[in-house]
Amino acid sequence: QAVERGCELEATLARFAQAAEQAMALGLGVNAGHDLNLSNLQPLVKAIPNLREVSIGHFLTIDALHRGLKQAIQAYQHCLGNG
Repeated sequence: QAVERGCELEATLARFAQAAEQAMALGLGVNAGHDLNLSNLQPLVKAIPNLREVSIGHFLTIDALHRGLKQAIQAYQHCLGNG
């Protein structure tokens, strides 16, 4: 099942990346959001490197409640290669 989910994720990310490329070719900026977390954020950003913005507020808040705000922010920065 893990392999199936991995293949499904790769196929989904490929579709997202293709749509993002088409949008950017038309001069549109691409944002992403809803349900982004430490598990799925990095693969999405790798698939679509020119994202203008990602919305991580919901999961960041939850992670901050569990880890503390500073540690949660550091975890997301690390996930995005900024930490």
